[in-house]
Formats: sequence, structure tokens, C-alpha cells
Amino acid sequence: MATIRNDSGPIPIRPRHAIAEFTAVLWQLRSILIFLGGLFVLLSLAMYYVGGPVDAGSRSPSSLGGTLYFCAITSLTIGFGDVVPTTALGRVLAVALGALGVLAMGVMTAAAVQAIQSAARRTLG
Repeated sequence: MATIRNDSGPIPIRPRHAIAEFTAVLWQLRSILIFLGGLFVLLSLAMYYVGGPVDAGSRSPSSLGGTLYFCAITSLTIGFGDVVPTTALGRVLAVALGALGVLAMGVMTAAAVQAIQSAARRTLG
């Protein structure tokens, strides 16, 4: 059982409550999450068709799967460099995917924090 601290001491948090609260927060944010997911798909398809993604090892055009992999890695701000965009528009799309990933991770982190706080309030009664 996890605990957090406040002025009166540690507060035990039941994982079941935290997960339930996290699910509830995600449900409340569903329209934002659907929008971000749709934007990811749109940017990924744009990258495939106009971004000129190239497999850096073989210097051949990247497959759709390779492009989706590149977009996911870019949006998570990892960026291995094994697939790279070769056009100016592709580079702009890569920057947009990175910004989208930072935004999405911020939303998910805020949802997790809200869930933990709600679970702690639930525990306190």
C-alpha cells in the first residue's frame, strides 16, 4: 500500500482506489485524449506520405510500420535516429509530433496526480 504525506502524517492510499480515480479522470478527459490520438494518426499519415521518412541504415524509404514507429518514438521524445525525415515538411511534422507527445504526457501526468490526490481524499473520508 502506497502512502503520501501531509501535515498530519502519512496517508495510506489503496492502489485500487488510485486506479479507479485514474480511470475516472481519463474518462473525463476522453475528448481531449481522442483529439490528441486523432492528431497523432493524422500527423503520422502526413509523415508517411509527404515527410519522406527514410530508414537510416539501408537508406531506403521507410514502410508504413517503420514510419508509425518513428512517429511514436518521436512523440515520446526518445528519437533513436534509425528512421529520419528527409523533407523540410517532414522535419516540421517531426517537431509537431514531439510537441504533441510532450502535451500528451503532460495531460497523462496531470491525470495521474489528480487520481492520487482524489484517492488520498477518499481515504481520509
